[in-house]
Amino acid sequence: MIRRLVRWFDTRLGASRFARSSLDKVFPDHWSFMLGEIAMYCFVLLVLTGIYLSFFFVPSDKTVVYHGSYAPLRGVHMSEAYASTIRLSFDVRAGLVMRQIHHWAALIFIATIVAHLCRVFFTGAFRRPREINWLIGVSMLILAIFNGFAGYSLPDDLLSGTGLRIAYSIALAIPVIGTWAAFLVFGGEFPSHDILSRLFVIHVLLVPAAIAGLLAAHLAIVWRQKHTQFAGPGRTERNVVGSKLWPTYTAKSAGLFAVVAGVLALLGGLAQINPVWLYGPFSPSAVTTAAQPDWYMGWIEGALRIMPPVYLHLGPYDVSEIFWPAIALPTITFGLLFLWPFLEEWVTHDHAEHHVLDRPSERPVRTALGVVVLTFYAVLLLAGGQDIWAQQLDVSLSAVLWTFRVLVFVVPVVFGALTYKFCRDLERHRHAARAAEAAEPPIGPNEPPLAEPARVPVTTAPSTAGAPERMRETVFGVVILFILRLAGRRRERVRR
Repeated sequence: MIRRLVRWFDTRLGASRFARSSLDKVFPDHWSFMLGEIAMYCFVLLVLTGIYLSFFFVPSDKTVVYHGSYAPLRGVHMSEAYASTIRLSFDVRAGLVMRQIHHWAALIFIATIVAHLCRVFFTGAFRRPREINWLIGVSMLILAIFNGFAGYSLPDDLLSGTGLRIAYSIALAIPVIGTWAAFLVFGGEFPSHDILSRLFVIHVLLVPAAIAGLLAAHLAIVWRQKHTQFAGPGRTERNVVGSKLWPTYTAKSAGLFAVVAGVLALLGGLAQINPVWLYGPFSPSAVTTAAQPDWYMGWIEGALRIMPPVYLHLGPYDVSEIFWPAIALPTITFGLLFLWPFLEEWVTHDHAEHHVLDRPSERPVRTALGVVVLTFYAVLLLAGGQDIWAQQLDVSLSAVLWTFRVLVFVVPVVFGALTYKFCRDLERHRHAARAAEAAEPPIGPNEPPLAEPARVPVTTAPSTAGAPERMRETVFGVVILFILRLAGRRRERVRR
């Protein structure tokens, strides 16, 4: 019955032919190609844990009095969203571990997207014909960052409320349309009554659907164009050397999913993250000290802290000091990321298709620029903890501020110059080694090898490998020598 049903579908859809060709598709074997898969598996776990959390979370700012299991907050007035988060953490079975798995998965999801984009950038995998996939990857990064911010803003605790206050100020700083944009998103002046319900719909429905669509398009394009690979023996622009989809690559992929799920489960169960019950409910009149966002928003936080207050008056419009670090910088950042494949093609005049990847050292300018940009944002991320640095080092806040204002320009330039020199030296050494191999004369089968400089003898245990062969050669040589000597003696006797 099942065979007939399968045959019925196959005669109408031709699925068996597609399945055979798909199962024979080859994927290269290299650990860096697994970064994208880790991001995909994190997204799957985000969806699964998010579905569980949505059964218990209430996205409402209605004021209630808490009477749950967490004693320090009993009798405290709070929003229903915050109360449901506390109830989820202490009263719902597996609620806390699900919350923490969800949060850890979000952090690792964005981290692996960034790492995957770095791998694509430094190896030149964004070049023709893969520009569309690069644009999809950058778009997924933007959506993931926005959805992560929306997600940790939903509990309505004091920390997330501080982040929403900053987001409202950033929206107001948009030139010309800032006021309308802020009211459109927040539903009124901060703190508004509509922002939590709107963020909930955006977080659980709109952005995940967009990410899923982009992910499907990304995989379809990879499937259609074939996978890139690193240079190596037998690898050309026309083939792919690696493992077939079935069964080798499928087994590896399933094992990787199990590892990702296991690591996230361990983190969710053992590593505490975002303990909202310690922050308390959000109050517009209160701001937490040492408030830090998740790492993927830290660079904007750092830019806001160290950017000098530059306020401009342009006719009837005012450009806020928040505009430069929070709007101009991200716009320039992601704009350059979107345009980079076309900029490099225009500068290098390289219009050919590329399926074999570059070594980062083979493109020292691109690699140095990438290191400069990454170092710049790493310094901004560290600057986001300006107050914590001052407190821990027992120095003034002004000293830390000016230190980061200098480091944000000096450190990237130093790291970029060192990277450029390292790439040039590495390629020079590689070319010298190849030239030495090419200049060395070949050794024939009956020629002795070239003389090598004397080496310090090293005492090792006698090897028994090849002993029978050496013994046979020795015995054979002795027998031949004995026969030759006997023949010589007989010739002497004959002459006598």
